[in-house]
Amino acid sequence: MTVAIEFVDGAPVVWERPADATPSGEPATAVPRRDPDYEPAFLVAGPSRARARLADWLAGDDRVTGTATRRRYRSLADRESERMLRVRVREPDAVRAVARRVRGGFERAHYAPGTLRLFDVDLDPTFRYCLDTGARPVPDAGDADLTTLRVDLPEDALAAGDAGALRIGGDPAAPDGDERAAIETLRAGLDRRDPDVLVVSGGDLLPLVAERADDLGVSFRWGRHPDRRVRQVAGANSYESYGRVGFSPARYVVPGRAVVDQSGSFLWGDGRLEGLVYFARRSRRPLQATARASIGGVLTSMQVYHARGRGVHAPWRPWTPERFKPLSTLHDADRGGVTLSPRVGVHEDVVEVDFASLYPAVIRAHNVSPETVRCDCCRDGDPGTGSVPNLGYRVCDREGFLPGVLGRLLDDRATAKAFVAGGDDTRRRIGGDAVDPAGAGRIADAIKWVLVSCFGYQGYRNAKFGRIECHEAINAHAREALLDAKAAFEAGGWRVLHAIVDSVWVARDDDRDPVPARELAADVSDAVGVPLEFEARYDWVCFVPKRDSRAGALTKYFGRRADGGVRVRGIECRQRSTTAFVADAQREMIRALDGTAQATNAEGDAGTASTDGDADSGLVEDPPAAACRVLAERLRDLRAGAVDPADLVVRTRASKDPEAYDRDTTTAAALARYERAGVDRSAGQTVAYVVVDDDARGAGRVRLDFEDPGSYDADAYRERLLRAALSVVSPFGWDREDVTAFLADGRNARLSAY
Repeated sequence: MTVAIEFVDGAPVVWERPADATPSGEPATAVPRRDPDYEPAFLVAGPSRARARLADWLAGDDRVTGTATRRRYRSLADRESERMLRVRVREPDAVRAVARRVRGGFERAHYAPGTLRLFDVDLDPTFRYCLDTGARPVPDAGDADLTTLRVDLPEDALAAGDAGALRIGGDPAAPDGDERAAIETLRAGLDRRDPDVLVVSGGDLLPLVAERADDLGVSFRWGRHPDRRVRQVAGANSYESYGRVGFSPARYVVPGRAVVDQSGSFLWGDGRLEGLVYFARRSRRPLQATARASIGGVLTSMQVYHARGRGVHAPWRPWTPERFKPLSTLHDADRGGVTLSPRVGVHEDVVEVDFASLYPAVIRAHNVSPETVRCDCCRDGDPGTGSVPNLGYRVCDREGFLPGVLGRLLDDRATAKAFVAGGDDTRRRIGGDAVDPAGAGRIADAIKWVLVSCFGYQGYRNAKFGRIECHEAINAHAREALLDAKAAFEAGGWRVLHAIVDSVWVARDDDRDPVPARELAADVSDAVGVPLEFEARYDWVCFVPKRDSRAGALTKYFGRRADGGVRVRGIECRQRSTTAFVADAQREMIRALDGTAQATNAEGDAGTASTDGDADSGLVEDPPAAACRVLAERLRDLRAGAVDPADLVVRTRASKDPEAYDRDTTTAAALARYERAGVDRSAGQTVAYVVVDDDARGAGRVRLDFEDPGSYDADAYRERLLRAALSVVSPFGWDREDVTAFLADGRNARLSAY
């Protein structure tokens, strides 16, 4: 069974663990298998004369080992294959270099731009190897599970080059902080556990620990090979995506083990190992490459793998021009999802219904795919072809590529969710692996995030298999589905309070006897071909206005579900930058609105109600006053210095590199302190700090989360706490003046009194 794949001196090395256990019953250790005959290749499509001329031209490049002609499909829409030039090179690092030479040297000198089309140029080397050879990137279903070991090192210790603070599996490696003892404990853990996967808090701890072991004379190695050390395969860099700045940490390879860097793995956050293994198996992308990929990158890998099965290879720098359309069609097509502004205020007896995985479900139900929407084989009005609402785009009835890719994900997520909801503690097979309910939940969460990306990916200009008409068609079907749901509920005796893309909130119309919501949801599901699920019934829901406006905020609400749980979305306690103290205080204010509601968890959803007998399930008599009484207590705690500074840590993302800040913000101050502490911080990375003196200048304003703050600036946090309180009381018509007047109680209108 395969546990890791790496390239050494240009040749792939596959680490495989024998299926048979050792005499002691423990899994056998993985052993390397070198594949020296493997040669990566890319494809070139174009006129036959140009291909022949290119083959002769490449003969003088010592990185190229040979060329041959293969029949492949140029795109998903093609019905006939064509001859392409297959160019083999010595090692993966040479693929892009040779391809750039073909594009920038040969084509530019001899042909018009676009004469040649290149494929399979920019694939991850280990992913390419699995595609080319059929190698399984993770153990097959039924094989022994991957073994893991988690190793953490705090940032301040990492910056100081101190390995004494190592933690293994969450426990200190050396309680007294002795470096030698910590490294020796880690070595013993590696020997005993022999992990297939190393889960590290940050990749940079790998070379640091190895270096400190050498300095201390401790025999130590991270990997399974005695003669090879940790290798850096990519440096750290900042990037911008959809208007947000992100950060990709440096990447390292450990011989014989996969490395999961928690700081650079989005899927690890929700999917953990079960989610990563699931997508490694679905995409044929090795575990380490899957862990560091974005959700769009994982989806792309799945599409590349499935396209290979159709004889279509991944285009390099894809370019699919938007087809001509009249201005009226462009006006109708260039729209997003339906949003109906919420009716600000508190509403009782509310029902929420959601379309399950709306966009991927639309893709599947209506056969939306790059090769089916406005295809070349059908004409408008042809029998057997579908039509996109309001746009008139024809949709071919042949089986679409994109629905095939997403169909298994939709089915597996539905199975996983049903398993979790069923309360069965046994293990069940999902996507090849037998998992318990917790593992099934993690797989469902991982699938959810990849499904989220499938819609936007179709409109992404660099998508391997995207097309703007698909993006428009998906939006059109989704808009129609939501409007159909709105119309059905209004006709069935309900008032629509709010709707956004795939969710609708409705309340009973007082003048009519409504049709049951579940019955209406089932009717809509049958009519539009997309499941409309009964999400929740609320005793009451508060829709929050925008700040400094009475217009409703689209994604901010909170309410008490009929099962006693509290759901919170969009407001401060759900925001990443909110301190724990403010978040807890806001949740306490919400609980104060209804004495029977239970506290929300970190995700914003609570479990069962803490009710006794026939307790009243409605709001308290004066909800905003009840919330403000909590606010007053928390303000007193803040002013008295009774709040633990650890609960006042602000976590936010740096939008620029430290030297690019021209204003003295708290983020800039935190970056200055990181520099003093020797910790590198770049745009896109998280900064964590406590405000200790907001009137100071520069680095003196804050202390980092690993520093002793001594005290905190209460005034700096008072405004944050007040803002959270306003989110709670504003649906009841209260504003800042009302809150101030309540706190003053006729004696002192200044918040500083608290």
